[in-house]
Amino acid sequence: MTETGFHALKQHIIQRLSAGLDPRFTYHNLAHTLDVLEQASRIASLEGISDERNLLLLKIAALYHDTGFLFTYRGHEEKSCEILEEDLGDKGFSKEEMDCMKGMIMATKIPQSPATLMEEIICDADLDYLGRDDFEPISESLKAEFLAYGIIREVAEWDPIQVSFFEKHHYFTSSSIRLRDPVKQDHLARLYQRTE
Repeated sequence: MTETGFHALKQHIIQRLSAGLDPRFTYHNLAHTLDVLEQASRIASLEGISDERNLLLLKIAALYHDTGFLFTYRGHEEKSCEILEEDLGDKGFSKEEMDCMKGMIMATKIPQSPATLMEEIICDADLDYLGRDDFEPISESLKAEFLAYGIIREVAEWDPIQVSFFEKHHYFTSSSIRLRDPVKQDHLARLYQRTE
């Protein structure tokens, strides 16, 4: 697939997510997908991934990783892999490449379980915001989504859930550990103060 081909694919996914996602997805939306795409490319560069084909597979996996939300909330990663197969199964990717992209998508399932550097990169890209300055507004958008879908019933549940999530989460790549973990620890310290 050429750069032009990837651009066309990106536009296709942007259109599908824009038109098809339930508006209650205030976190798992187009903005999140584009952020994961951007962060995956950034982290890959910091981690020394320079092979063009591998970078293409990573970017495609980032684009598709949450497309399953078009159809389902629980098990969306599996659905995302099905959509990837439907869209790209006959587009010149080898079985190994398709499996690589599906592996990256499945690695983002919580709790994250990456087995390769490429899977580590997409996992860190998916939760990059935990260690960024825009954490609070993004966290608020996830809280609104959880309330809308009944994952939490009231606002008071949110901060304890975040504390638990933070305590279990860790970054995998050396660049995210270096650049994101210190800020993430600051956010966790503030969450501890709020939940005392």
